[in-house]
Amino acid sequence: MVAETVVPAGPGTGGPAPAVVPERGRVAWWKRLPVVHQLRQSVGLQRGMLVAGLVISGLFLLTAALAPVLAPYGYSQLRSADGPFGAQQPPSAEHLLGTTVGGYDVLSRVIWGAQTALLVIVVAILASIVVGVLLGLVSGYFGGWADRLLVVVCDAIYAFPSLLLAILMAIVISGGQSSMWGGILAAALSITVVFVPQYFRVTRAEVVRIKGEAFVDSARVLGTPHRRIMFRHVLRNSTRTLPLIVTLNASEAILTLAGLGFLGFGIEPTAAAEWGYDLNKAVSDVTSGIWWTALFPGLAIVLVVLGITLVGESLNDLADPRLRSRRASAEVSGDVAETSVVPGGTLTAGPGGLDAIEGAGSRSDELAEVPGRPDPDAVGLDGRPGGTPDGDGPATGPATGPVDGPADAPDDETEDRR
Repeated sequence: MVAETVVPAGPGTGGPAPAVVPERGRVAWWKRLPVVHQLRQSVGLQRGMLVAGLVISGLFLLTAALAPVLAPYGYSQLRSADGPFGAQQPPSAEHLLGTTVGGYDVLSRVIWGAQTALLVIVVAILASIVVGVLLGLVSGYFGGWADRLLVVVCDAIYAFPSLLLAILMAIVISGGQSSMWGGILAAALSITVVFVPQYFRVTRAEVVRIKGEAFVDSARVLGTPHRRIMFRHVLRNSTRTLPLIVTLNASEAILTLAGLGFLGFGIEPTAAAEWGYDLNKAVSDVTSGIWWTALFPGLAIVLVVLGITLVGESLNDLADPRLRSRRASAEVSGDVAETSVVPGGTLTAGPGGLDAIEGAGSRSDELAEVPGRPDPDAVGLDGRPGGTPDGDGPATGPATGPVDGPADAPDDETEDRR
């Protein structure tokens, strides 16, 4: 919403009509939401990438939330009222995407697998944020030997291969196989160990930078407790980049979960549906010409990871001023030209517009640079108007000669007389 403010002309100047200056009002609350704000800020290809990522991610969330309604069968169901499904059945009216080697419905396994992936993402990212942000806040604010120790440990974990570390943690936590919630927690905690160093390093770097600001020093001088400074002043200004890391880590969590399931360290098929496990069981089907058992779980992984990655990369570009695309400057320059105000009234360009003013100024400068041309605004050395800008132009009054001595007197005699 844009309001208008009238700027009156100066008193006694006889200027033109008052100027109308547009004034921006308050932006609606929903336009300031994280993703909505970036969507309104993006343009061109950047907006296309963000919209495509949001659409794919939205479909993934809806599928995961409505899995009990959308799935025609259960994730571990092997038969219907008409009898068993049958193994490796091609797509048909009864089974739109066919059946797996174990006799499960492929479409149902894909839909229920979205729910499993979403639960693992939520648990893993929430646990990573809580642990990583708290450790980074305490380490960066207090420093000392604890800070150095945590930095060394997190660097060592960060340098370790993420999938291998997740496999190790899955074996330690659940022995490689478990029930639905046990498998989800085991996979989520395995991914959490991989993500904690990222949140720790980002938060610690921001805390180290912010704790030296003037407002933090002022809070210390006023006697504010450390806990209030940490959570009220430092933490609130240290989490600006966390939404970007969350979106990028969500796609990585899906890949890690699929890797665990593909290698046989995921969730049991009777406990929950998991895309990586279905891909593992479909490897032998590909060589036999049975393409539907591997195509659709793999396609689901690719699309979800692509959608979340597009959202994360677009938000990253919009957060970086060097990579952020801006709207055309013609609109802004037009607004400035229409709302320019000078003392005594508005700046009017006349029928020719601003180009006429600029053209007139350039022509006057060119005429002023012509040597020997009189300047009506210049004053000569004798104090009379009409000289050139250098003061040596022709005088308008009668010529006057020397007062003393002949005109051809030597220079030294002239100096003596003066």
